[in-house]
Amino acid sequence: MLLKTILFMLFLSPPRVFSPDGTGKKLTIVLDIPDTIRPQITTLNLVREGSDGKIDTLDILPFLKAYTDNDLSHKKDYRYKILAYSNGNLIFESEWSEYTRPTAKWFDKDKLPLFIAMVLFTIIMIYYIAQARANKPLYLRPIAGLEAVNEAIGRATEMGRPIIYINGLTGISDIATIAALNILSHVTKRAGQFETRIVVPCYDPVVYTIAREIVKEAYTTIGRPDLFNPDDVYFATDSQFGYAAHVAARMVREQSATNFFMGYYFAESLILSETGASTGAIQVAGTDSVAQLPFFVVTCDYTLIGEELYAASAYLSREPLLTGTIKAQDLAKLLLVVVMVLLSILSLFKVNVTLGLF
Repeated sequence: MLLKTILFMLFLSPPRVFSPDGTGKKLTIVLDIPDTIRPQITTLNLVREGSDGKIDTLDILPFLKAYTDNDLSHKKDYRYKILAYSNGNLIFESEWSEYTRPTAKWFDKDKLPLFIAMVLFTIIMIYYIAQARANKPLYLRPIAGLEAVNEAIGRATEMGRPIIYINGLTGISDIATIAALNILSHVTKRAGQFETRIVVPCYDPVVYTIAREIVKEAYTTIGRPDLFNPDDVYFATDSQFGYAAHVAARMVREQSATNFFMGYYFAESLILSETGASTGAIQVAGTDSVAQLPFFVVTCDYTLIGEELYAASAYLSREPLLTGTIKAQDLAKLLLVVVMVLLSILSLFKVNVTLGLF
């Protein structure tokens, strides 16, 4: 037992303390404890003393090799010591470390490459927005689902049947719902030009209020406010499968020619899309719900996958701000892929460069 205590006193050195970043709120304590000794330690405490004399005891796991102390003040100095216990018995108390102050920096040099990348992306985005406002042609990759919107609306017009548009089953705070409402505005304008009826059953009462105003404004924009029917944009129910049953029944009764499923969906997605497919309607879906994408791909004619849903409003409206942003994002992704490929090639030659980005 005496030999074990001597070994602890020899190898359990005072902790090394340093500031890991420039936030001024953190200190990292390195616990230089040999692996041969660690299994014998059942409890490890870290005692912290501030320059104001306040002492706190931190319980840490015995196997940790380093511990980061958070929520500190950059105006105070701190020192630490280790208390090691074995089955409740104090077997060693280390010396105090030197006083160390969390470093607070205005600029973190380690993040300089990230800052340069951000500035580069901003310049690219401003450039493309300026190009779009100058009516310069900007190429956007064709998206089959959006190319088919006019076709789907035209089919409903020819058949004299309504369009059913669903905004998903999430609230207005969800980005997929916002994207769905943006597309609703374009679809309503196109449908209004052909005097085609559009029905919008809503799951969320807040989304219903916004969707109602969007449809009303869209008709007003094209000079046909008389086409707006308040009964066609309504709140159905906030019960998931109750809503699915209601919309499915309306698809069958109305024999809708076109169905749009935009937004975020859950288990009801297959009920809705399969019912629509059984009526022979053209169906266009768009969602960022990975779990529901397979069902939409199988049962719908066209499907917007993930980010295509977000880009839809820019693609349809060609508004300069949105179009320029989409172009900037595409170029930034291309540059990022090129950088990742180059770094991967360099790593094959054992040249590890991260540029502070990864």
